[in-house]
Amino acid sequence: MLYKVYNIKGSNATMNFTNLFSNINPKEVIKNLPDAVLVVDFDGRVIWVNNKAAVIFESNAGDLKGLNFDELVASGLEMAEKSYSKRNSVVTGAFTVEGKEFFIEMNAKKYDDQYFITIRDVTAMTNVLTIAERTGRLNKEKNLMLVRLSNEIKSPIQSIIGFSQALLDGLGGEITDKQSKYVKIINKNSTELLYFMEKLLEFSQAESSLFICENQPFDIINTIQTVVKNNETVLNAKNLIINYDFDELIKKTIYNDENDVKIIIQNILETSIKLTDAGSITIKADYPDAELIEKCGVKKVKNAANNSYIKITISDTGIGLAETELEGLFEPYTQLDRVHKKTIVRSLTLGTAYTMVKRMGGAMWVNSEVMKGSSFYIILPVEKETA
Repeated sequence: MLYKVYNIKGSNATMNFTNLFSNINPKEVIKNLPDAVLVVDFDGRVIWVNNKAAVIFESNAGDLKGLNFDELVASGLEMAEKSYSKRNSVVTGAFTVEGKEFFIEMNAKKYDDQYFITIRDVTAMTNVLTIAERTGRLNKEKNLMLVRLSNEIKSPIQSIIGFSQALLDGLGGEITDKQSKYVKIINKNSTELLYFMEKLLEFSQAESSLFICENQPFDIINTIQTVVKNNETVLNAKNLIINYDFDELIKKTIYNDENDVKIIIQNILETSIKLTDAGSITIKADYPDAELIEKCGVKKVKNAANNSYIKITISDTGIGLAETELEGLFEPYTQLDRVHKKTIVRSLTLGTAYTMVKRMGGAMWVNSEVMKGSSFYIILPVEKETA
């Protein structure tokens, strides 16, 4: 809190800030102010300090008076002027008399030839923000590194898969039953490892700065059917039926990144297939109503029309997900304490879809009940914005 101090003008002279304090016992005034306060002249010399400021600087008021403000606050005079000119607080580093570093938030006002400065210790808050900023930066750098090293990571695994399969096919000569058993284990585990690494790299790509949408017009129905066709083998192996519901679409051409949409649909469909051992999967595409768009918080399309967004729903008749499985479903980092590999892979798969949808300005959510199946919903902006 800052207090306005008025100049008292007489017939012959103006009483400055220091003279005013001398008439009304300045030590008592400063001591009883509710904030930590320092008064600093334009040369940077500390003139007055109250007890709260002395506590923050781990000293006593008498020892602080007369010190250069820059000895207590990094670029103190400069930061005071910055706070005053911007009419706002500034956060900067400060030092106790013994040299211990901490952080303060500082507000400065000018009165005659002096700065009237209030401060508060924000070290704890600054540490939290610094850690969060550093963690976010490191996470982005980690993702970027993984994406750029993807070929180096996948190539050795692909080589193991290829050569182990060649041994099983007899290209290296006849092997015994025992050797065949071991090679099959190598081939199976390396195949699973490659799949896991592909999902990890895909998620890293979605989170990294390399993720860029290249929007072009394309046929959404054709894209969905192409993704389904790519999964025919596993669908046929489980005898799963695919149902389509596109009747509510007025037009089939949308404006977005087709490759990204394929990845999103593939990852959701892949999850539904794994959750469903019998029955069917239904894929529906329609236009969401305005209320749902507002509720989901998707990116606002300028001059939006009824068909400026598309909603895709993928529903299955599978085993569903328990409430505990839904917690952090789209957040792979929260699954690391769960030992079940399938849970982590599922979260990577759906986390990629969720992250991509969000970065494309859309929304994604799931409704699921044990033994009653799951429904995954995505809403995407699909119109080129007009001026």
